[in-house]
Amino acid sequence: MTRFDVVVIGAGLGGLTAGAILAHEGRKVLVLERGNSVGGAASSYKVGDLFVEGSLHITGDPLHPRDPKHAALGRAGVRDAVAFVPAGALYEIRGGPLAQPFVLPDDFAGARMALLARFPDARRGIEQFLGEMQRLASAAGDGGLDAVFALAPEFPDWSSSLADKLQALFGDDEALKCAIAGNLSYFHDDPATLWWVPFALMQGSFLLTGARYVQGGSQRLSSALARAIRKGGGDVMLRRAVSGIAMGEPGAIHRIAHTARDGSDPQSVEALTVIGNAAPGALAALMPDAQGQRLTESYAGRTLSLSLFALTLGLSQPPRDFGVTSYSTQLLPDWMETLACYADGKALMAGEPAERMPPLAIADYAAIDSGVPSPPFVLSVVGPDQIANWSGLDQDDYRAKRGRWQQAIVAHLDRNYPGLAGAVTAASFNVALSVQQYLNVPQGSVYGFAPLPPNDSGAPYRSPRTVLPGLYLSSAYAGLGGYSGVVQAAAACADAILRDGPTS
Repeated sequence: MTRFDVVVIGAGLGGLTAGAILAHEGRKVLVLERGNSVGGAASSYKVGDLFVEGSLHITGDPLHPRDPKHAALGRAGVRDAVAFVPAGALYEIRGGPLAQPFVLPDDFAGARMALLARFPDARRGIEQFLGEMQRLASAAGDGGLDAVFALAPEFPDWSSSLADKLQALFGDDEALKCAIAGNLSYFHDDPATLWWVPFALMQGSFLLTGARYVQGGSQRLSSALARAIRKGGGDVMLRRAVSGIAMGEPGAIHRIAHTARDGSDPQSVEALTVIGNAAPGALAALMPDAQGQRLTESYAGRTLSLSLFALTLGLSQPPRDFGVTSYSTQLLPDWMETLACYADGKALMAGEPAERMPPLAIADYAAIDSGVPSPPFVLSVVGPDQIANWSGLDQDDYRAKRGRWQQAIVAHLDRNYPGLAGAVTAASFNVALSVQQYLNVPQGSVYGFAPLPPNDSGAPYRSPRTVLPGLYLSSAYAGLGGYSGVVQAAAACADAILRDGPTS
């Protein structure tokens, strides 16, 4: 039986990054992936002629030394393997309580100027909030999450929700709240339960380093990480489904069984260390009952993150021809009179399309040097969703309902950008149920566990170590979740293994 220092279960961004770092450090690494390609959520693909980006609209700039991904991707050997192109402003926000569109630049100085120009009466609150965001993001860039949490005694409102934080600073100025946090779907679905610290960390990292997109799609980065693993002497096996995980006693050998996706060609490998690039529950289901129960219980009480729908449209003309004026646009519906209303958006798809449309995050890949092929010109539309919206439907009813919502969202876009609907030549629509099936994550949770205040969700930082010796997590379920958070958690996972783990 072949033995590896590390076996990684799942070739998502976290597993690939941890695997590449460990391969670079001389560990013998094997990655097992059930899909046809690497990347998981960090992937891009074609549906006919339509380019579909799996998840990424923007991320921070890894070339900036204070970006959370900077050190990790450098250690993995891929920081310069792909191009990260500027996305321009962090976002333009339209609708909701804003009478006129507002553009939030992707740097602290520009954001401060824009916010003060639009909301001059709120200078004190704007200066305080941006200053705290910059301090937290800088601490994370300099010393990681440990440096961030060391600042807790200096913030009396450390455990506050984002809603409480913004209310204390801005009162009932809902337009200002939305201007600062209108991109909520990149973090959570309810400002009343979102911990303000991770929001400040992630939003602050954008403003500290600049908004970027992986030129050519996030698949480029995932593929570069897979090449780095192979270059380091490891292997990445596709279309291999893990069928069993038997963790040995502390310091002993662990065994992983895997098959072709149809169950044929059973094989087994031995590992000194196992990395799960998956939800804890998915790993537990592959283990003997006692081990699986122990792993499951250790995460009991954790609230899962939101899910999302993602509608990718192919247009015969560039979106700017219809009035789309930014790469990234947050389109808030008219019924959303306060930031708190965002929480209602995730349940709208439980019913039939009506006047209320969910808040939308829109990316126009033709607006920047994205490397996304055109025509058709790609417009990505994302919004909050949940599995419960699609429960109890047979396949025919599910497809029909999904089709009605697709038509309604396109019609909503057309009302805001007249003529856009007539230019649609291709579409791909994935909802929460699609996310659950594709990524094998409970409830379609795209960001792992929800970033709730620490008094509600236990320890604020989720260690890559698990209760089972020799098993580590390198996914959105470790660290603080999100694109940059996953990469940061992967580096922490690799460091823990280098400190803890033996080699063959």
